[in-house]
Amino acid sequence: MKIAFYSTKSYDREYFEEYLPKTAHKITYFKNGLELNTVSLAAGFDAVCVFVNDKITKALIKKLHEIGIKAIALRCAGFNNVDLEAAKEFGIRVFRVPAYSPEAVAEHTIALIQTLNRKTHKAYNRVRENNFSIEGLTGMNLHRKKVGVIGTGAIGKALCRILLGFGCEVIAHDPFENPEIRAMGIRYVDLQELLKESDIISLHCPLTPESKHLINQKTIGLMKKGVKLINTSRGALIDTKAVIKGLKNGQIGFLGIDVYEQEEKLFFKDLSEMVIHDDVIMRLMTFPNVLITGHQAFLTTEALQEISKITLDNLSDFELGKEVKNEVEFQNVK
Repeated sequence: MKIAFYSTKSYDREYFEEYLPKTAHKITYFKNGLELNTVSLAAGFDAVCVFVNDKITKALIKKLHEIGIKAIALRCAGFNNVDLEAAKEFGIRVFRVPAYSPEAVAEHTIALIQTLNRKTHKAYNRVRENNFSIEGLTGMNLHRKKVGVIGTGAIGKALCRILLGFGCEVIAHDPFENPEIRAMGIRYVDLQELLKESDIISLHCPLTPESKHLINQKTIGLMKKGVKLINTSRGALIDTKAVIKGLKNGQIGFLGIDVYEQEEKLFFKDLSEMVIHDDVIMRLMTFPNVLITGHQAFLTTEALQEISKITLDNLSDFELGKEVKNEVEFQNVK
């Protein structure tokens, strides 16, 4: 298939080119995101390949249909950025990469927790300036702390294994309980109990209408004073303005995020010479107990290799008329 590859970064090209000879596909790379003013670049192609921050609206899908695009290949797990109802209407198939490396995201979650907890980023900067004082760098043991994991799919399960290795007491919440989690000795609880009991809360659930702003003023009020909050899942799970209030009044002890609700305007771009007009994220960055990374939790060699393989294999199966196991199920669209 001829694939128009949008939002290309150097690491995308490196790993897709590595796997491409094993397929019959041809890729043309574009740095641009897929938008109404760039959709014409896909004319003459069979499929488009897009990333999590490409917003595939009904208007875009109509244009893709008009220029002959047959498939949208998402090189990510999430698909809330695609208007699936429109894709169904115009007969465009949508594929994704549901599990590329759960360990990559789970390990980054631990990196955020421990960086904020042990203040290694601050210690690094001090020592670089010949300041060897350890005043103000006190952390806590993770051992025996109670950690609440919301969402126990592949990533949540990987995180649970790591946390048990630290000696944490892990509790979990998920509408669909995973028997493997229970087999680890982890207790499932309702959301309210998890919020009230946890010293640390980590989010690993999909973004749905029901889970949007799961962390809000009301749910923050249920949490322990000084709770530690981590989100490496979807930005809109958190009501950022409510979290800012929680940080200001001390209800939230620290916040680590790799995702942000308005990240498509910021992440994956070098804005170091520009004025950022998003006052919410700029306020977040003023807190000494907040750590933000730019959606890099997936960024490991192993994950990138798996993403390229699964994305291209999805299109190979589609081209050969085989069942594509990673197709987004249109019948779930309401």
